[in-house]
Amino acid sequence: MNKRVKLLFVDDEPINLMLFETCFGDSYSVITATSGDEGLTVLANQTGISIVFTDMKMPGMNGVEFAQKAKAMYPEISFFILTGYGLTDPIKEAIDAKIIVDCLFKPFEIEEVERAITNLTESNISL
Repeated sequence: MNKRVKLLFVDDEPINLMLFETCFGDSYSVITATSGDEGLTVLANQTGISIVFTDMKMPGMNGVEFAQKAKAMYPEISFFILTGYGLTDPIKEAIDAKIIVDCLFKPFEIEEVERAITNLTESNISL
């Protein structure tokens, strides 16, 4: 896999952060954040992040709110929502508005996340 691809994973559950890093850390450069606010700080301080996966349900700022704020500042980054609660109207609206590329479901499937990354990197899509 391409070590140059830098991913940010935002989730308020430490076990999910550890799991994501364990699953994808050998193939990609993985950075984690525990909240939307921390995710925004990471994006401000780290160059080269091209794909962000964010949990939907987090305290303070949900995943769509985080993606909206981040996408406004970093339009070249592609965002995905991970959720265990289904495809809600706010998520559908964010997809339609091209704020997020797609919604993936928890517990996430490694192959599905890999496919999402590969589809973006092979086509150089930046939504």
